[in-house]
Amino acid sequence: MGEMSMGHIQATGELALANARIVLEREVIRGSVLIRDGRIAAVDTGAAPAGAVDCEGDLIIPGLIELHTDNLERHIQPRPKVDWPHAAAILAHDGELASVGITTVFDAMRVGSVISGGRTDYRKYARPLASELMQARAKGMLRISHFLHLRAEVCSETLLDELAEFGEADRVGILSIMDHTPGQRQFRDLSKLKEYVCGKHGLSESEFADHIANLRAIHARLGAAHEAGAVAAAQKLGAVLASHDDTTAEHVQVSAGHGVRLAEFPTTVEAAQACHDHGIAVMMGAPNLIRGGSHSGNVAAAELADEGLLDILSSDYVPSALMTAAFQLADLWGDLPRAISTVTATPARATGLDDRGVIAEGLFADLVRVAHLDGVPVIRGVWSHGRQVG
Repeated sequence: MGEMSMGHIQATGELALANARIVLEREVIRGSVLIRDGRIAAVDTGAAPAGAVDCEGDLIIPGLIELHTDNLERHIQPRPKVDWPHAAAILAHDGELASVGITTVFDAMRVGSVISGGRTDYRKYARPLASELMQARAKGMLRISHFLHLRAEVCSETLLDELAEFGEADRVGILSIMDHTPGQRQFRDLSKLKEYVCGKHGLSESEFADHIANLRAIHARLGAAHEAGAVAAAQKLGAVLASHDDTTAEHVQVSAGHGVRLAEFPTTVEAAQACHDHGIAVMMGAPNLIRGGSHSGNVAAAELADEGLLDILSSDYVPSALMTAAFQLADLWGDLPRAISTVTATPARATGLDDRGVIAEGLFADLVRVAHLDGVPVIRGVWSHGRQVG
């Protein structure tokens, strides 16, 4: 999968970034990067080209690649029951990501709604929002590259109908199979689910009990058909299939049988190890690493990093976390190129993007200039397809 020309503004002309520490996949070199017509024309350790921008020893890293973020949903609904104007929300989301060094994003959108039980917060929204996002892209309104990540909710009532509304033109790069049936995976501990749901929606004890019963009944009736339908939809759309919240080796074995290539947020060391045994890349949340643990009580990202079981980081619900966590991982591993690869080269490979993710001649000039001051990454410039966007 690669970038289509329509809708993405690519810079013309030349720009050189010199006197920089350039982070390649396996080493850091001192030199310059020449950008020509939106692509990397050369990476040179010799003398700086005339007219080059002096980066004063700052790092130049590839633009960050975000595979799973709820950030667009946050802009669409900044408060419960508030539906913000979508065009403004899309532009704000796009600008925020550019400002924190993310140059490629797979915007996560839930497909599969719950329309029974009196719920109003789990309605259909993905298809119209995706159309608005693609229209903004086609008009050249966006700063960075956008693909779709459809989060297929197995425990829902409308998944198959909603999936049927998407086609090849929608740039669906990832389809993840989610199962939020109470009592398993992320919410095996019902007390954690209760804390989350009641805190967010203000449900009473009886309303929470009804909520649990309704979701379990939906899963019993439709879960198997929805899981099979999601696998088929990924094949039809040419999307990478991902699992979500694998907890046991048995979960992972099922995922592998479906053709899953990416595991989002496995909840245990057992599941992460099984993913590696099956050749499935493991993605963990940057907030988990920064906070020192999962807000849901699941395995800590740092533990998986120590075990060599962490391949990709995702900002999840805090866009700025991606850069911060990558540098934290560099300190943990003592290996900056390896850490930066978790937010650049590895997510690019996992999603079939062979035109970005590393600093190499011929690839898109998606680059970030960043200083590392007092342990904090400070972004000083962001380029998307050679155009400065941050």
